[in-house]
Amino acid sequence: MTSSPPPAEATAPGADWRGATPFAQLRVLTARSVRAQLANRKAVFLGMLQPVFMLLLFSQVFGSIVDRGHLPDGVSYIDYLLPALLVTTGIGPAVASGISLVRDMDNGAVTRLRTLPIRAPLLLFARSISDLLRTATQLLLLIACAVLFLGARPAGGTLGLLAALLLTCVVIWAMTWIFLALAAWLRNAETMQSAGYLVTFPLMFASSAFVPKERLPDWLQVLATVNPLTYAMDATRGLALDQPAAAEVWAALGASLAVAVIGSTCAVLAFRRP
Repeated sequence: MTSSPPPAEATAPGADWRGATPFAQLRVLTARSVRAQLANRKAVFLGMLQPVFMLLLFSQVFGSIVDRGHLPDGVSYIDYLLPALLVTTGIGPAVASGISLVRDMDNGAVTRLRTLPIRAPLLLFARSISDLLRTATQLLLLIACAVLFLGARPAGGTLGLLAALLLTCVVIWAMTWIFLALAAWLRNAETMQSAGYLVTFPLMFASSAFVPKERLPDWLQVLATVNPLTYAMDATRGLALDQPAAAEVWAALGASLAVAVIGSTCAVLAFRRP
C-alpha cells in the first residue's frame, strides 16, 4: 500500500517564506549602499578632500581677520572653529544623500528593489546609515588634519573631540532625514539641489559657527537663536574645549530627536507614494 504524496503547499520550496528579518534586510541594504559609494573612487577621493579644503579656507580667511578678544580666553581660532566645522561639514553629505535618493528613484534602482520582499522604509534607513558612515570618515580626516597640520589642541583633548564627533554624528543623521524627506517629495535632482542650497546656507552662516553669536548683527542673532544647529555647535564646542555644556548637549540631542522623528515620518510617507 503506497502512501499518498504530501500536499503541494507543504512541499513547495519557500511556500511559507515571508522575507528576511528587518535587521537582516537593513544590514544587506546598508552594505549595498556602502559598496555603491565605494565603487566611484573618484567621488570618494574628492569627498574626503572637501572637508580639508573647508578647514583650510575658513581657518585661514576668518582666522586672519577675527578679533581674538571676541574669543574665549586662551582659545585659539582653530580650536574655536574646529568643533563647529564638524557640524557644518556634515550638512553637505546630508544634502548629497537626498540627491542620491532622487537619482536612484529616476534610474530604476528603487523600483527594482521594491519588487523584492523588502520593507520600503528600510531602504531609507539603510541609506541614512551608509551616508553617516561616510560622513564620520570625513570628520575623522578633518580632525586629523586640524591636529597634525594646523596645530589644533582643544582643551578637552582626545575624549572631548571624540564626544564632539559622536554628538555631531547624531545631529547629522537627524539632518539627513530632512533632505531625504525633501527628495522623496520633490523627486527632482535639480529642484532638490536648489532646495538644499536654500536650507544649507542659512543654517551654516546664521549661527555661532564662525564667530560668537553675540557678535552678530541683531537680526542675525535672532536667526541664530532659533537655528537648531547653533545649539549643536555650542554643544560640540563645549565638549571639545572642556567647557560646561550639559544644557547645550541635551538641547542638541532633543532637537535632533525631534528632527529625526518628523523627518523620517515625512520621508517614509512620501517614499511610499507611487
